Amino acid sequence: MPLYSYQHLAILMTIYAAGLTVSEAAKLKVSDIDSKNMQISVRCGKGKKDRYTLLSKTNLDILREYWMRYHPGDYLFMGADGKSPITARTIQRIFEEAKEKAGIKKNASVHTLRHSFATHLLEAGTDICYIQRLLGHTSINTTTIYLHLRRMDLLNIVSPLDSLTGVNNG
Repeated sequence: MPLYSYQHLAILMTIYAAGLTVSEAAKLKVSDIDSKNMQISVRCGKGKKDRYTLLSKTNLDILREYWMRYHPGDYLFMGADGKSPITARTIQRIFEEAKEKAGIKKNASVHTLRHSFATHLLEAGTDICYIQRLLGHTSINTTTIYLHLRRMDLLNIVSPLDSLTGVNNG
């Protein structure tokens, strides 16, 4: 399989931009991409539930170019036979090859892209309850794992008492 094909870029970008699991990405259908509402429908995803997640403008542009180049059938990311969906294992190999080509030595997997999606949303100030819904977590406790990954500058946190009294910590 050629390294860094446009299909590989589209797959990995979609996983990160939408916070998908590798198996969710493999099962995506063309009809799951809703450009009008800028969302991706995840069918029978995490916990065997359906959900919607984000479709970023950048990701949509990549998917449109991908569509023009590959003309996928029912499944968005087709397997080598052109009839069945790509396998999760193939996506994992694509990630490993991309990581190697980029010279990344850190331990990472395709799932790291999902973790990065959640962590970056949290760092941008997105409410953890929205992140929970986007990831398809049943319990907020599952989502709170991302709280410890978030970089926080504890010195810049102001006590509520000081906020009320107008005292500046700096």
